[in-house]
Amino acid sequence: MRHLMNPLDFSVEELDKLFALADDIEKDPAKYAHKCDGKILATCFYEPSTRTRLSFESAMTRLGGRVIGFSDAASSSASKGESVSDTIRIISCYADICAMRHPKEGAPMVAAEKSLIPVINAGDGGHQHPTQTLTDLQTIRSLHGDLNHFTIGLCGDLKFGRTVHSLINALVRYEGIKFIFISPEELKIPDYVTDMLREKGIPFQEVIRLEDVMPELDLLYMTRVQKERFFNEEDYVRLKDFYVLTKEKMELAKPDMLVLHPLPRVNEIAVEIDDDPRAAYFKQAQFGVYVRMALILTLLGLA
Repeated sequence: MRHLMNPLDFSVEELDKLFALADDIEKDPAKYAHKCDGKILATCFYEPSTRTRLSFESAMTRLGGRVIGFSDAASSSASKGESVSDTIRIISCYADICAMRHPKEGAPMVAAEKSLIPVINAGDGGHQHPTQTLTDLQTIRSLHGDLNHFTIGLCGDLKFGRTVHSLINALVRYEGIKFIFISPEELKIPDYVTDMLREKGIPFQEVIRLEDVMPELDLLYMTRVQKERFFNEEDYVRLKDFYVLTKEKMELAKPDMLVLHPLPRVNEIAVEIDDDPRAAYFKQAQFGVYVRMALILTLLGLA
């Protein structure tokens, strides 16, 4: 039995197989419509989510399976004080696989240690978001054509952004990647990430102004400033609109640069960008369903 806690739980070769399966699902969804007949996915979300929870539910439904679960801690026995360990032991009696999101870092790992069924980390605090990372990799692979040799700018909340931390950890296994970190000082990338890049000899630079590096980028990964990660409203209000991607800024970019965003978007990408052919964030959400379908099949041994 395998779990997915971290994007690095799968080797590059295993990821290639997973992405090839996602490609096949995209091309011929009818072939997979009954692969999970009789199987049940439990979505245990202790923190609000739209895209991740619904994409998991969509993935399982498209595979012919069923979904049970809860969408916030208040509607679970956690509100009565039940531990994650006890919850997963119970869920193991009801479902065949579980997707868990939790505000505390490491909570899905605690669940995996006690679980009798595969557990997928659907996001834990500011730590990891592996299925978003798999989605990001599949989007880059499909639209850019390769997971090697490009310059990626990561912009916005690089301090708390679990999607950013997960993606960097995954991309360092590929060749010829250069990172450009674009953030205000207060939201800069943690030292442990830059220390790791230095150790591996992977090039990166840190800048404050997005305009200064736009012409260099093959990919731009925008993120929102996350209100829920701030301890006071004042800091959030001061930083929330620090970066806004506009038509004028896009004019500085390469004609084939892709714009990604894990969503939800607040103000950081102007709505006018949605019609730009380089805007890939809604396609990214669609790729997320195919990737999660492939992951469910793989972890259940049905691929």
